Amino acid sequence: MGDPVRAAAQRAISLAQADVLIPAWDAPGNVRAIMTTRAGGVSAAPFDSFNLGSRCGDDPAAVARNRALLRQRLPAEPAWLKQVHGAVVVDAGTRQAAQTEPEADASFARAAGVVCGVLVADCMPVLLANRAGTAAAAAHAGWRGLSGGVVEAAIGAMGVPPREVVAWLGPAIGPQQFEVGSDVRDAFMHHDANAGTAFQPYQGRNGKFLCDLYVLARQRLRALGVTSISGGGYCTVSETRFYSYRRDKTTGRMGAFIWIEPPAV
Repeated sequence: MGDPVRAAAQRAISLAQADVLIPAWDAPGNVRAIMTTRAGGVSAAPFDSFNLGSRCGDDPAAVARNRALLRQRLPAEPAWLKQVHGAVVVDAGTRQAAQTEPEADASFARAAGVVCGVLVADCMPVLLANRAGTAAAAAHAGWRGLSGGVVEAAIGAMGVPPREVVAWLGPAIGPQQFEVGSDVRDAFMHHDANAGTAFQPYQGRNGKFLCDLYVLARQRLRALGVTSISGGGYCTVSETRFYSYRRDKTTGRMGAFIWIEPPAV
């Protein structure tokens, strides 16, 4: 018989290589991106199995192993963030970002081989790149971050004209599952009255609405001048291949990562 631990690790490597989303979008060829699902790692229930979050209660050794499996798909260690549902953006290529977990909800890179990433489990990951392939960014856009301008801040930090930016909206809680109160609607309506189209009254739930994060993100991007917006159409609550905090409460985190590919040697 073989070593069962080694066998489990080999199975995890195989799953991790197979069960990721590769964004279909208009990014240039030297920009790469992946989005993990919950499958392919070593974490035990309820974090099963490819949990990348270090603050959700999972065994730290399992998280470290999962991150090591992820690292096989990337050119460098990602700039991990301590996400707080805000709009702070950091340079993923700085020494601080590489050695600590700065309190931020987005990062950007202008150098090849620097990996930007965000962790999610219902909030929306937004990946960004310019058409020239010289700048990239990743934003953690739950309703607080989105209403607070995290996408605008990320594009601003990239230092390129928004009309040259392409965007991908990753898996988030879907519009049939995201029940919110009037405070959430008001936060977006205060910024743009057209945001009202993203909120539908929840029948039988007085003062409650169903919110479409994808519509809100597209509105924000288009207002900046971004015309190439891909992705959307997922629901982390309804699709069990994804982690969902709203569905499960105690759960893991998926990751969305983007980088500029280093030149071939």
